[in-house]
Amino acid sequence: QLQLVESGGGLVQPGGSLRLSCAASGLSLGHYVSGWFRQAPGKEREGISCIHGDGRVFYADSVKGRFTISTDNSKNTVYLEMNNLKPEDTAVYYCAADPLDLSCGATMINSFDYWGQGTQVTVSS
Repeated sequence: QLQLVESGGGLVQPGGSLRLSCAASGLSLGHYVSGWFRQAPGKEREGISCIHGDGRVFYADSVKGRFTISTDNSKNTVYLEMNNLKPEDTAVYYCAADPLDLSCGATMINSFDYWGQGTQVTVSS
């Protein structure tokens, strides 16, 4: 059974850091594009970062320079390291996987095939 399970969300103060993890089962992330999305209350879902199996990455302008995506194929896990967090980063964060290279390029498509259940990130003092 194909499954993506996120962990690592929580409450953090502005300027703080968190690392999100997404463990995959039923598929090999090395053969997929992995992505992170987020959705804040009242806002549309936003693709913020994605990574190909060969390491090519994309970052949305809103997180560029602060967030880093990576994968550990031996653990079949994708990570999102988030630094210098801001209150506007507050959202539910979702990991996703898609078999098509075109899903992650100059932009990210919003319709990846496989999704996790989401993890809440709250940035507040």
